Amino acid sequence: MPPRPKKYICAFCRQNVKHIDYKNSKLLSQYLTFYRSIQSRFHTGVCLKHQKQLATSIKRARNMALLAAVRYDK
Repeated sequence: MPPRPKKYICAFCRQNVKHIDYKNSKLLSQYLTFYRSIQSRFHTGVCLKHQKQLATSIKRARNMALLAAVRYDK
């Protein structure tokens, strides 16, 4: 039998994060693509619970103008 691959543990679960704050723009920007869209769970490696919190926090930060909604390059 081939060896089992290691089970990936969510970065937020490892640090016992209960709530993802929308004011932490440095953390939230790590989970955005080049064009400022939210990355999927497959790419981020975050569990479902924290991915939903992450998406909500990013959307709130965009509403408060803490994060840019679109990439502006010339």
